[in-house]
Amino acid sequence: MVYYNVTSYNSYMFLTSILSWWYSDGLLRRLNLIRMRLIAVADFFSIGLLAKTLFSPFRQISAGNVSGPIGVQLRAFFDRLVSRFVGAFVRTSMIIIGTLALFLQSLLGFVTLIIWLIFPFLPVAGLILCVIGVVPKW
Repeated sequence: MVYYNVTSYNSYMFLTSILSWWYSDGLLRRLNLIRMRLIAVADFFSIGLLAKTLFSPFRQISAGNVSGPIGVQLRAFFDRLVSRFVGAFVRTSMIIIGTLALFLQSLLGFVTLIIWLIFPFLPVAGLILCVIGVVPKW
């Protein structure tokens, strides 16, 4: 007759179920969270829209088609030109900042993913370090 130790069997099943969730569904959820954060940063900075409207006038409402003497038309032309340069400068600055934010967010996502993959092995590593005599110096 074979007797099983129910406690060790249950703890073994508990450990395997946690690890199977950690490296399957938990990992997929972590990847989805990283993807959603990247989408949120890209949406916040609207890099695509800023690139499409790079040389559009910057907050210019009244400089549409101007009729009148040549001096008035020339002044409206230069007003629109300056407004386009200001708009291009502001939009380019925001594109650079948004790209930097996307890079930092992807770097942070990569680091958290690596930590997610390594985290279950930390108790084992701590136990091994304890057995070989490594003591932290605080």
